[in-house]
Amino acid sequence: MYVTLTGTDYYMGTDALSINQILTLKKDYENRYDDEAIAVLNNSGVKMGYVANSVNTVSRGTHSAGYIYNTFKDEAECRVLFIAGNAVIAEIENKEHKQ
Repeated sequence: MYVTLTGTDYYMGTDALSINQILTLKKDYENRYDDEAIAVLNNSGVKMGYVANSVNTVSRGTHSAGYIYNTFKDEAECRVLFIAGNAVIAEIENKEHKQ
């Protein structure tokens, strides 16, 4: 299952990401703008952005945060597959993830 990572420019930027990097997807229960917000953290726990959850930010062929929100409990992992400009595509890899 593929997701688009968004908002990277507000955090560390895409230069801080690399192909095959493992990131943590963590439900952001305190996000006051999006009830289905999923934060993206690096291995040090630094926020890198969010899983896209808008028709304007979800890349074709990937799923939104709302689509994957109930497929894992609190956290999952993903692997960065592509970085093109500000677009980052990752594949969910966590064993806890249910397809």
